[in-house]
Amino acid sequence: MSQNPMPETAPADTRVTPMMAQYVEIKTANPDSLLFYRMGDFYELFFEDAEIASRALGITLTKRGKHLGEDIPMCGVPVHAADDYLQKLIALGHRVAVCEQMEDPAEAKKRGSKSVVRRDVIRLVTPGTLTEERLLDSGANNFLCGLTRLRGGSLTGDSVYGLAWIDMSTGSFQVSESDDQRLAADLAQISPRELILPDNLLQENEIRHLAQQSGAALSPVPRAFFDSSTATDRLAHYFGVKTLDGFGTFSRPELSAAAGILAYIEKTQLGERPPLDPPVREAGAGRMLIDPATRANLELTRTLGGEKQGSLLATIDRTVTGGGSRLLASRLAGPLLNVGEINRRHDAVEFFLDNEIMREGLRQTLKGAPDMARALSRIALQRGGPRDILSIALGLEAAKRVLDQTSASGGAIPAEIEAARSSLEKAPHALGDELSRAIKEDPPLLKRDGGFIASGYDANLDELRSLRDESRKVIAKLQADYAEELGLRSLKIKHNNVLGWFIETPSAQAEKLTADPGRFIHRQTMAGAMRFTTTELADLESKIASAGERSQAIEFEIFDRLAAAIVASGDAIKAAAYGLSILDVSAALAKLAQEDGYVRPLVDDSRAFEIKAARHPVVEQALKASGGQSFVANDADLGPETQGGTGRIWLITGPNMAGKSTFLRQNALIAVLAQMGAFVPAASAHIGVVDRLFSRVGAADDLARGRSTFMVEMVETAAILNQAGDRSLVILDEIGRGTATFDGLSIAWATIEHLHEVNKSRALFATHYHELTALSQKLDRLSNATVLVKEWKGDVVFLHEIVPGAADRSYGIQVAKLAGLPASVVERSKAVLSQLEEQDRRSPAEALIDELPLFAAFTQPKAQAGATKPQGPSAVEEALDGIDPDDLTPREALDALYKLKAARKASSAET
Repeated sequence: MSQNPMPETAPADTRVTPMMAQYVEIKTANPDSLLFYRMGDFYELFFEDAEIASRALGITLTKRGKHLGEDIPMCGVPVHAADDYLQKLIALGHRVAVCEQMEDPAEAKKRGSKSVVRRDVIRLVTPGTLTEERLLDSGANNFLCGLTRLRGGSLTGDSVYGLAWIDMSTGSFQVSESDDQRLAADLAQISPRELILPDNLLQENEIRHLAQQSGAALSPVPRAFFDSSTATDRLAHYFGVKTLDGFGTFSRPELSAAAGILAYIEKTQLGERPPLDPPVREAGAGRMLIDPATRANLELTRTLGGEKQGSLLATIDRTVTGGGSRLLASRLAGPLLNVGEINRRHDAVEFFLDNEIMREGLRQTLKGAPDMARALSRIALQRGGPRDILSIALGLEAAKRVLDQTSASGGAIPAEIEAARSSLEKAPHALGDELSRAIKEDPPLLKRDGGFIASGYDANLDELRSLRDESRKVIAKLQADYAEELGLRSLKIKHNNVLGWFIETPSAQAEKLTADPGRFIHRQTMAGAMRFTTTELADLESKIASAGERSQAIEFEIFDRLAAAIVASGDAIKAAAYGLSILDVSAALAKLAQEDGYVRPLVDDSRAFEIKAARHPVVEQALKASGGQSFVANDADLGPETQGGTGRIWLITGPNMAGKSTFLRQNALIAVLAQMGAFVPAASAHIGVVDRLFSRVGAADDLARGRSTFMVEMVETAAILNQAGDRSLVILDEIGRGTATFDGLSIAWATIEHLHEVNKSRALFATHYHELTALSQKLDRLSNATVLVKEWKGDVVFLHEIVPGAADRSYGIQVAKLAGLPASVVERSKAVLSQLEEQDRRSPAEALIDELPLFAAFTQPKAQAGATKPQGPSAVEEALDGIDPDDLTPREALDALYKLKAARKASSAET
């Protein structure tokens, strides 16, 4: 984007106005941002900024004089509505530099009539540095993430990535390491709003693709931001400590990323330092790895269409606070691996499930608890107002009530809830009481508006307010006295910003005032009216003005003192806010479990995966909302048959629309719910911890990278086969369907064998290749399952029940009929199918199952030197040499396969 407002062919004799000279100077210093240039009650934009903003905001583009002989494009937004326009610009990926007037225009005039008001940029507004309540989603974190890379940062010499992410609106600060395999999954878990990274790193195609895939606004910065040699000093300086030892141990990549993100914050906040928590190291190995494709396919937090409604998060969210909603989303994004921590969360949910009266009282209290964490951040950044102070007061008041509500329990309080209560007990309740006394119930949004301190809090303020308010009554009495004395009922005492208080009477009745010029002093003649003042009125005006100014000054002083006290108690307030969020999430998940019949899962370190009567949480809720049929529950058992064994694979066949994909997804979602600390939609569940969750469900292309739907499918399948282990859960749907029949069947065949012999993962594999069911004869951990259907008068009826066995047909034509294909097409399809089935009496897979070695045979070491080698090509090899696969129809390929089998038998007989 070109930001140079200077036309290259400017006339040499034109002059630059002082204001334009100032604008150009400030704009030159902020070339990558739209400049909001304050002029009175408006933020004005000029030149290309104005053209961009007018299109983005849908506002009128006008002109303001000339600059170097050219018209100046201009548009503006009112200061009081600036947040709404900022929200639109930030959502579109723009950055905004806010340039304020740093002095009163009257002061500028004292330097000369042509002097320009001093202005300067006070803040750079970017997607990841927002703190304003109106610009943020109350239920989602607004993460600014820093990404850097150190080559040779590990013992293996591979590249190591450093990640640091901050939510400036709450102050949370986390760091972690990543690697090439985990990076995409880690970024997907964080889900940053803005991603900063070294500009040289962004030039690499793969990194750029991962960064773009994250959905974040990208902000490349100089490599020096991430200088690891100075990272420790930068962090220590920011937090005012001599050493970072008190914060924990961090690796060089983590320190580098943390330093880079702090440098960016200092740049965008222009000296203001947000009240950040000390960095906390999050071990990526402590969270279930879920890659971006799996997150998208399972629709954990967003549907495939990008909407929150219809996602798993929207389905399970019963929280009543913004902080609770954000914590729930965070837990869903990163399910735990530590069994002890998982059970701590389950204990808390079970506690609130058993104590319904306590839970409902707690939730009622939490509904009135404002977002203390975000209010605190705004106050610390000097962007807060009276309502933010009131939010702290109400939040601390809620914390006090919650303490009372959670103390009355007949049994032991779980550790998760006790830890939350401990943070509430340490909250600055005395400060909360003072804030409640100080701020009135419905204060104005901005400090500058005044009138936010409650009556009775400060005696001096009350006295000045009384003087100010009583003086207005005196003016009303003075008006009545003048009107009676002069016999002029139309006489009024009014006020404006130019004359102050004045007496106004119609011109036709002004003779009685002009007759006494010593008392009634003429001020102004209007069309049809005349204005006067008196010494008495002037004295009263002086008292009123003084009282108003002094009362406002006292209010500002009180505000600053209260804000400073809040910032000083910031750590305790943050801890209390987090404690309320924990209680909100635990109570909300208990509410969900009670309303929708969820049960506590057994989660341990085994390889078990046994779920009875499992249901899909999202589909079930949709069916309830529509008032339709109830959800058909199904069992799943992928655990080993013997203690210490590895998981099983279920090969699931059945027609389209029968519910195979729903069954696959519901088991994956139940694993996520169980390990995030929630109860699950099932009759019972026993799950050995899943360390990595992989899903290949659905179809989509990647045109930006030149990848077809089938190519995307193969890339995702390759990632699964290269990364899945014996603790992983894999769900695969219709692998190989995007290519020719035999190619697809071969790929699906080999994929199952690889999962069985190499990955040894627990897996659900849905397919329409019925030939694959024969593999259960050779693979001892492979079981066949199918979806029950019934045929009724030529139509198919879906029963949605998963039972052992294999389907012998796909009912594709019946499904096509249900979809509305023309009757002639349906009938012709039946005729073609009948002919093909008559010709294809024996499937190639069944013919080969006894002949092909298992996948393991292809992974054995090569024969040692000296081993006997075949002499010349065999008959089968000679036959293969004469086949061109690209020139065969499916029917010809099948015939060729039979010929190869015959040739092999003949060769074996000769041997």
